[in-house]
Amino acid sequence: MSAGEPGSVVRRMLLGSHLRRLREARGITREAAGYSIRASESKISRMELGRVSFKTRDVEDLLTLYGVSDDAERNALVSLAREANVAGWWHSYSDVLPNWFPTYVGLEGAASLIRVYEVQFVHGLLQTEAYARAVVERGMKGASPADIDRRVALRMERQRYLLSEGGPEFHVVLDEAALRRPYGDRDVMRGQLQHLIEISERPNVRLQIMPFGFGGHAGESGAFTILSFPESDLSDVIFLEQLTSALYLDKAEDVTQYEKAMKELQQDSPGPDESRDLLRGLLQLS
Repeated sequence: MSAGEPGSVVRRMLLGSHLRRLREARGITREAAGYSIRASESKISRMELGRVSFKTRDVEDLLTLYGVSDDAERNALVSLAREANVAGWWHSYSDVLPNWFPTYVGLEGAASLIRVYEVQFVHGLLQTEAYARAVVERGMKGASPADIDRRVALRMERQRYLLSEGGPEFHVVLDEAALRRPYGDRDVMRGQLQHLIEISERPNVRLQIMPFGFGGHAGESGAFTILSFPESDLSDVIFLEQLTSALYLDKAEDVTQYEKAMKELQQDSPGPDESRDLLRGLLQLS
C-alpha cells in the first residue's frame, strides 16, 4: 500500500471542513447551498463531512456562492477536490464489501492513532489469516469461496499498514470474551493467541485484556473505534459497526464520551505486560 492512497479520504474531509467554514462565515444554510448546486441539504451535509466524492463544478459553484473570488484560493480547493476523488486500493474489493465499509478502511488507513475496544472477536488488524477466514466464513454464510478469499485478502492488506514503517499507533482493549469464543479449530485459536503475544510487543501496538474478573466496565455499550488524524483541522471520528450499517460520529460531545470510556477501559484493564501474561495463560489452557 503506498502512503498516499488513504489520503483521498482525508482530502475529502479537509475540503468538506473548509467548505463548511466558508458557508458558515457567510451565514448560508445547507439548504441554500444545496439549492445552488441542484442538490439536497443532506448532500451538502455529506460533502462537508467528507463522506462523498466532489464534482469539480459543484465545488466551483459553492466557492462562488461563498464569495471566494481569489484565483489562487479557488484553484487550490478545486485541485484538492480532484485529488480527493482518487480511488483507494480498497475499492477493488468493493464487490465483497458492505457499502459503508470502504469509508472506514480509508479513515483507518489515514489515522495516526487508532483506539479500539472489541468484545465479539479479535480485532481485524490483529487477526491471523486462519482466524480471519473462520470469522469471514461465519459472517458470510453461503458466500462463494472466491468471495471469502477476497474478504480475507482485504483484511490481510489492511494489516500491512499497521505493520509498515510509520504505521499508526494502535491501542486496543480486547475483552476476554473475544479470546475465549472459538473461531476455527483448536490450532486456529492457539495460532491467534500466539500472534497476539508477538504483535503486542511491537512498539506501535498497546494491547490490553479486559478480564472477566473485573465485572462491569466502561465498554458496556459494545465495541467501538476512535480514529485520530495527524491533520489538526480534522476532529476524531468514532466508528460504530452495526448489523446492516455503521455510524460515524464526530461531534465533540460524542467524541468526549467515547474517549472517556476508552481512558477508563485502559485504566481498569491490566497493563500490556500483565495482559501478555494473561494471553500466555490462555495459550497454555488451549
